Amino acid sequence: MKIYTRKGDDGTTSLVGGARAPKDDARIEAYGTVDELMAHTGYLHDLLSIKHAMPRAQLEWVLDRLMSCASLLAAEGEVGKRLPQVYAEDIARLEREIDGLLAELPELQHFTLPCGGPVVSYAHVCRTVCRRAERRVVGAAKRYPEVPEVVREFLNRLSDYFYALGRYLGQAEGATEVRWEPRV
Repeated sequence: MKIYTRKGDDGTTSLVGGARAPKDDARIEAYGTVDELMAHTGYLHDLLSIKHAMPRAQLEWVLDRLMSCASLLAAEGEVGKRLPQVYAEDIARLEREIDGLLAELPELQHFTLPCGGPVVSYAHVCRTVCRRAERRVVGAAKRYPEVPEVVREFLNRLSDYFYALGRYLGQAEGATEVRWEPRV
């Protein structure tokens, strides 16, 4: 099987279900940004050493859930009901993961800058791409009401997870959180 089909040369792409849509369609933007987030998440996973087994396993689960999010965004009409779903329990699990990460950290008393070492900074790259994916999903849902709300909710919570993960990794790596000192 060849990886190229040439069908997209006209500026369209296939949705799950077979219909074609313009490559700049709101749904395509949404699942394309989720795909970008998956690549960043995979890279963060690969940056983590074996000593970070727990976050690596969490990120593998996140990647699985993101694949389901992207599939649902790419689905046309009723087809999405036959695809792997994202559930409220997935959001609850993210909340438990966030709580677990934060339980090992000092309480946050100030804003911090997104730095502290390569894995810390990359967790923040994932956080910001996740926020953009969420914005794209919000835009797609305005045009396509069949976009599941749970996808937006999952991405919203996932960006919080990446923030908590960045703080957790910073502490694990012995990095000092850099406090933002606004000039007023």
